[in-house]
Amino acid sequence: MIEVTKTPLSGVVIVKTRVFGDERGFFMETFNQQRFENAGLPTHFVQDNHSRSRKGVLRGLHYQIPQWQGKLVRVLSGAIFDVAVDIRPDSRTFGQWFGIELNDENRLQLYVPPGFAHGFATVSDMADVAYKCTSLYKPEDEGCVIWNDPDIGIKWPIDTPLVSEKDAAAPRLCNINHADLKV
Repeated sequence: MIEVTKTPLSGVVIVKTRVFGDERGFFMETFNQQRFENAGLPTHFVQDNHSRSRKGVLRGLHYQIPQWQGKLVRVLSGAIFDVAVDIRPDSRTFGQWFGIELNDENRLQLYVPPGFAHGFATVSDMADVAYKCTSLYKPEDEGCVIWNDPDIGIKWPIDTPLVSEKDAAAPRLCNINHADLKV
């Protein structure tokens, strides 16, 4: 069984799969091609990634162009505040964001489709994040929007995050050539 909940951003959805638990622990199927297909979700993933971050780390807001990536994100341990930002210039929700806490207790997944920037902040002592991608990572295609862009106005749950040099130097969305952002 798979439950898909729409968000205010078209294409960004919360995915909840059935969890079987008892005194030994739990089992869950995080991806099933037939169930994802029946739910209208992508089924072609070509790369799996795993990151570990300590509390206060903020990664993002990343995207890849012209080879856009969709991402199916989940937390293996810990908790993150996961964010998708619509960067499709022709979208009615361009520049809007959606955020949700993903953690090892709610076991939710977030699907972030092509055309969105993605980032997360670690809100637990440590978090292991796994995500499936619909296209391969190419360093030369990577783009980034500054995490604290005032025009987007994300309400991050941390005040002074630890970010990489690259993420700290990212441009605001208004300074990116919107013609380059066509999906």
